[in-house]
Amino acid sequence: MAAVTLKANVRTKLGSANARRDRKEGLVPAVVYGHGKDVIPVTVDALEFNRILSSESGDNTLISLDIDGKTDTALARQINRHPVRPVITHVDFIRVNVNEEVEAEVPVHLEGEAEGVKDGGQLDQLLFNITVKAKPADIPTGLTQDISALKIGDQLTVGGIDLPAGVITEVDSETVIAVVNVPKAVEEEPQAEGEAAEGDATASTGESPDSGDSKEKE
Repeated sequence: MAAVTLKANVRTKLGSANARRDRKEGLVPAVVYGHGKDVIPVTVDALEFNRILSSESGDNTLISLDIDGKTDTALARQINRHPVRPVITHVDFIRVNVNEEVEAEVPVHLEGEAEGVKDGGQLDQLLFNITVKAKPADIPTGLTQDISALKIGDQLTVGGIDLPAGVITEVDSETVIAVVNVPKAVEEEPQAEGEAAEGDATASTGESPDSGDSKEKE
């Protein structure tokens, strides 16, 4: 994954009032920090930054920040958004070394139709993202796994995901990502039939299930 260049300007006027003014002008207030260097308050163009987030790699895009002619390679983290309006209010850019592993959260995509679903089962995905470790350029845009062979009762766990070369995860390998369950209607059917049979027997005798005990007590 090649780094995407993003122009950043140093913020000389800080504070919430100035941050609001920056946002009105189409800028996103941000800070750049990490790797033992000074924290630098900056602004980036909101449209350009949103284009990066809308790309295939999203917030795992490797960014080359051009700060007044100097370059910092970073990843966008702690992306704060307005609770109502579609506005990014603040971003933390964390400096990274392209030769060192970093943590990133990537989406899990299930591919194919499970055998169990064809047989009437129901596929439930329980985990949609996995935290991985990789060098910044090796962070995958997503993890795709074929589930065609899953039968009713089968599970896909983290250990069953095919990770690309150079990518590892410390998530427990037994953590369930998806399972093919028997539909609830099918699970409840035997109980419903049993209740119906008991009801028919009661109706045919005209007695309640406890009527025999009542006669013995008399």
